[in-house]
Amino acid sequence: MTEKRAEIGQLGEFGLIDRISSNFQLNRKSSLFGIGDDAAVIEGGEDSILLCTDMLTEGVHFDLSYTPLQHLGYKAVVVNISDIAAMNGRPEQIVVSLGLSNRFSVEAVDALYEGIKMACENYNVDLVGGDTTSSASGLVISIAALGRVKKDKVAYRSGAKMNDIVCVTGDLGGAYLGLQILERDKQVFLANPEMKPQLENFEYMVGRQLKPEARMDIVYELAELGIQPTSMIDISDGLASEILHISKNSGVGIKIFEDKIPIDTKVYETAAIELKIDPITCALNGGEDYELLFTINQSDFEKIKNHQDIHFIGHVHDKANQNLLITKQGTPIPLTAQGWNHFREG
Repeated sequence: MTEKRAEIGQLGEFGLIDRISSNFQLNRKSSLFGIGDDAAVIEGGEDSILLCTDMLTEGVHFDLSYTPLQHLGYKAVVVNISDIAAMNGRPEQIVVSLGLSNRFSVEAVDALYEGIKMACENYNVDLVGGDTTSSASGLVISIAALGRVKKDKVAYRSGAKMNDIVCVTGDLGGAYLGLQILERDKQVFLANPEMKPQLENFEYMVGRQLKPEARMDIVYELAELGIQPTSMIDISDGLASEILHISKNSGVGIKIFEDKIPIDTKVYETAAIELKIDPITCALNGGEDYELLFTINQSDFEKIKNHQDIHFIGHVHDKANQNLLITKQGTPIPLTAQGWNHFREG
């Protein structure tokens, strides 16, 4: 009797990661922390070294029909810098590997690296190597980043404690809406190539999708204020998903409040009026905002209570894995991760 094979889609991305990591142990003393956070932590003398990597594939993570190559190069660096930021670290070097099909010209590669160079300059990181190979499935970009952090300043997902305050930077949902607008305009163009893109009213959201920024500014500010986040993660898969990661890794529950979730006015109006989508759903499940979600001790609240770009959205409690959204009407709703799943069918 043939044993039925297990489908990756049934496990999902994080189930697959758990399955892989369960078969590996860290055997070297220099390997301080491996799979399970935004970056690996490696012994580096006085500091710890942070190592992370992200891969972007054409047709899955980006569509070149509306993504300029310069923007793509910039974003590919930013998603890695954001992972270093989420560990409370400072990025220093990157390596870039490309899979290219023969439809790409030298000028196209130049344009891609223009964006990579701009990101390197903006975040003060060096490009120190990489690899190029042919690809039969379009463009593939894989970047690995190295960073550094003081050993006692690493912010893991596992450090949230009871009564900690839950904080988030910036505003949420914009990148998801930017993607919806770009996809809508693409379909309009395919139906009528004479139609020109109508993006004038959606520049903020489209920018959030095509050219995000890593919140290194917040990392530097927290250090200057003497604040050590008890836990931290970047928001790449949606606020709800990231809250569940901190909850699971820290063994705590988290309660957030709907009226505290930061949503830009333009994002709110575009979601509710233009696209008929619930703005809160965009913020909870949209992803790719690359803001920081972190927890702090209550004693640090006074230091940042007036910060214009840090929002206090909830608190940590001791009922493990009981994660709730409290609606504006006071109704508790269990948080579920409905953001991006790489292996979901369809």
